[in-house]
Amino acid sequence: MRVLGVDPGLTRCGVGVVEGQAYRSLKLLGVGVITTPADAEHSKRLLQIELGLEQWIDQYQPEVIAVERVFADQNVLSVMGTAQAAGLAMVQAAKRGIPVITHTPTEVKASITGSGRANKAQVGHMVARVLKLDALLKPADAADAVALAICHLWRGVANERLQQAIAQQHRRTA
Repeated sequence: MRVLGVDPGLTRCGVGVVEGQAYRSLKLLGVGVITTPADAEHSKRLLQIELGLEQWIDQYQPEVIAVERVFADQNVLSVMGTAQAAGLAMVQAAKRGIPVITHTPTEVKASITGSGRANKAQVGHMVARVLKLDALLKPADAADAVALAICHLWRGVANERLQQAIAQQHRRTA
């Protein structure tokens, strides 16, 4: 399975493509950051992100897109831009019929490091270790996007199997 992870952001939108199967070795196919200038018009920044996501999807043809679930804790203005970038990834996926799964930051950290309270450095080190990379992925937005893809490959597949088993059991008892 090929997964495009998206760490949404208005200034830096991390993207990473990982291929593999749950419980098997994974391969990093691509990693990067879509950037926009902070002084550019908001709508033009969103368009630049959308075009960048389009290019990544066209180039790597992911089967699933994993997007970080956005939540507001304090800075609502900052969260709005992040949520808009996440929405662009979802729209691009919907246009192509690609499933979109969202994962919380805590879920991603727990999946990658074993602790939902891990810091960015710990996540970055584990991403490099899991993928057998010689160096850490930089910037952190890129590493976070790859962590999202890995999280989906590990947790998403298991969750899908669980849901299928539950549905099958319901059909048997109905």
